[in-house]
Amino acid sequence: MTTPVPENAAAARDTVMRLLTSQFGGLVGEGLAADVIVADALLITSELVTNAVRHGGGLTGFAAELTDEGLRLAVADASPDLPVTCDADDETSGVGRIGGYGWALVRRLAKQVSVTAHPGGKSIIALISLT
Repeated sequence: MTTPVPENAAAARDTVMRLLTSQFGGLVGEGLAADVIVADALLITSELVTNAVRHGGGLTGFAAELTDEGLRLAVADASPDLPVTCDADDETSGVGRIGGYGWALVRRLAKQVSVTAHPGGKSIIALISLT
């Protein structure tokens, strides 16, 4: 379902939570495994939207929908630059470093992630398994 572009990560999380509750209500509040799935979906939502705002020149599109494969999140921003994964061994990592872990989390928690650069920005699609 295409939704209006949320103002921030909290609004995007609210959209996802409403979708999970209204269209897949059995998942929300149904035990530890379901809680972990919901937490993962909300974390991925937060990371993608926050990265679009902080590093992508602004959030330009957002969609969340349930498919046969799970929750599909589509986030678009204004930068064609691809996400960067920080290497834990690089000189800038270590004690005192803030940030740089979100993209690795998204890639680890999502079932599939794709990035498509296009004139005027990029789109990231993440598929989150709900089972």
